[in-house]
Amino acid sequence: MDVTIAIDCMGGDHGPSVTLPAVFSFLQSDSQASVILVGLPERIEAAAAKARARFGDRLRVQPASEVIDMRDPVATALRVKKDSSMRVAVNQVKSGDAQAAVSAGNTGALMAISRFVLKTLPGIDRPAIAFALPTLKGHTYVLDLGANVDCEPQHLLQFGIMAAMLVSAVEHKERPLVGLLNIGEEDIKGNEVVKQAGELLKESGLNFYGNVEGDDIFKGTTDIVVCDGFVGNVLLKTSEGLARMLGTFLREEFGRNPFRKIGGLLALPSLLAFKKRADPGRYNGACLLGLRGIVVKSHGSADQMAFTKAIERAAEAARNRLVERIGEHMARQAPQTVS
Repeated sequence: MDVTIAIDCMGGDHGPSVTLPAVFSFLQSDSQASVILVGLPERIEAAAAKARARFGDRLRVQPASEVIDMRDPVATALRVKKDSSMRVAVNQVKSGDAQAAVSAGNTGALMAISRFVLKTLPGIDRPAIAFALPTLKGHTYVLDLGANVDCEPQHLLQFGIMAAMLVSAVEHKERPLVGLLNIGEEDIKGNEVVKQAGELLKESGLNFYGNVEGDDIFKGTTDIVVCDGFVGNVLLKTSEGLARMLGTFLREEFGRNPFRKIGGLLALPSLLAFKKRADPGRYNGACLLGLRGIVVKSHGSADQMAFTKAIERAAEAARNRLVERIGEHMARQAPQTVS
């Protein structure tokens, strides 16, 4: 299926120096896809002109006159910078010129703009951010990762439905296993919101595993782990901090003396394999679920490989009708959800 992806070329820590090479890499590997480059013309036109020799009309530029800074308040991004590269990219999805948008920019701004421009699907109260974390068995999708700090039981139910449709679309698992993050496996554990959410998930028709604990995430016990945005964001940042700490510890220990340096050289193939296996860039691309269009958030510090992964995730979601799948399932769940 042909698919067009709108790219916010200016977002993230690196801007066009990463986003443009990632786009060209994606187009090289996916001959059925097209891309709309959105950004300041003076920053992207020259590279785009050269790339058109290879990709022809599969690549075009949509000018934007403003850029949302990573430190810009959400209100500024939403109400003042109305011609930002981020907003113009999302507008391409609303107009139907693109089937998905990808940005590495300010997360809060992207969520606010996407919700304002695209609106939520019927039956969805709040969009959620879903991201894949590496596990012993591959990876697990966790949501919400920060969009919704306070949640009601029906919101957690909606998160489970949206994530199940995501995994079904991009991983081709028809009935992915859904877990509810809690402080214990027993039904009596947790606060009232989590207990009630567990009951709703049991009755939802999803392949619901039950409660899972924090260590189940990295065991890969379930394909999906549902939690509120406060817990999910703490989980994500803790995981990232732990990974950086372990990397620092390894470098320090192997560099303490010449003998350990030699040991490090001998262990280098294993260390590189470990780094590749745990590299978050392999799973880059958090989907903003529940919108009337596909928007994927790349990590702000993503390199070319990682940003390419985010574009691939967006294309896969579009080709497999992610928005339609969520909408269809929510229509069947209407009696159980609260607007």
